[in-house]
Amino acid sequence: MVHVLQGLGWAQSVGLILTLSGAVLLIILSASVDGRLGPTRPVHIFNFGDSNSDTGGLVAGLGYSVNPPNGRTFFRRSTGRLSDGRLVIDLLCQSLNVSLLSPYLDSLAGSRFSNGANFAVVGSSTLPKRVPFSLNIQVMQFIHFKATAGSKHLINDDSFRKALYMIDIGQNDLADSFAKNLSYAQVTKRIPSVIAEIKSAVKALYDQGGRNFWIHNTGPLGCLPQKLSLVEKKDLDPYGCLLSYNAAARSFNEALLHLCNEMRSELKDAVIVYVDIYAIKYDLIANSTKYGFSRPLMACCGNGGPPYNYNVGLTCGHPGSQVCDEGSLFVNWDGIHYTEAANTIVASKILSKNFSTPSIPFDFFCGS
Repeated sequence: MVHVLQGLGWAQSVGLILTLSGAVLLIILSASVDGRLGPTRPVHIFNFGDSNSDTGGLVAGLGYSVNPPNGRTFFRRSTGRLSDGRLVIDLLCQSLNVSLLSPYLDSLAGSRFSNGANFAVVGSSTLPKRVPFSLNIQVMQFIHFKATAGSKHLINDDSFRKALYMIDIGQNDLADSFAKNLSYAQVTKRIPSVIAEIKSAVKALYDQGGRNFWIHNTGPLGCLPQKLSLVEKKDLDPYGCLLSYNAAARSFNEALLHLCNEMRSELKDAVIVYVDIYAIKYDLIANSTKYGFSRPLMACCGNGGPPYNYNVGLTCGHPGSQVCDEGSLFVNWDGIHYTEAANTIVASKILSKNFSTPSIPFDFFCGS
């Protein structure tokens, strides 16, 4: 195996590793934390977010078709995930040796939600409120789920208290604001309202007994091929990313970090971990060759060819779109979402604790 991996970039090596059994992948991911091979008690995870962590909610909730080649690398079929394979949330679950999260909206999946549920849905944002499937709606769905699960003795109150509550949302709030041709100043002016909604969500989950929170900041919005292809006036950084979009993302992240620090003081018995996804993903772009990626700003699946291979009228999975042969050479899958190869690196860096504040391992919440 070592001889096979020699001469390959890291992303290519990862792609080869990912073809091995789930047990081997578990060992690889767990070793990056502390060497433990699994949780010492049942693990329950409840995830809230957008397409970065939607494991099939869009398809189940709205009947929207997510066509092949989505899902081609790991699942060998489309599962509703917007990637060629697993998402970061999938890889984090596998690092704990627990099953992948089922979408809450998929009542036909046959899942008993024994290890939690995924409330994330493609396109979700914090604002406007009370529209499918904004963050506050996802929290309301959780409250309903908790009442139902408790009545059916699926998950008890102690398990809800010890569960991990993951939040990864905010990217669409920024993206939608820019799509409305708002200026950078106007976009950033809306950030406090977005942060307020995230705070409300955390406090609502806390009031329901949740005590462990894992909160991702937003990635470098200005490095997405979709944004780069649609913006006419390009204020680019040295790596080809949109300066204003990334500046807005960093402003959001600073406010989110401040919120997490604030809530640790307010919610004395809560553990709140802030994870710097922006730093992880921007590193993939800035140092793409180090990781074995050849086209960090070009979509593997799309239409239009270089430099971005994104056409809003011919997106991945629709007639007329084309897909690359080697997804492991690409950071971006469809213009917005990442390839499994890139997601695997992101997950490994999350598990390293180096991007978490405070520096708490992901499996900290899985002890006795």
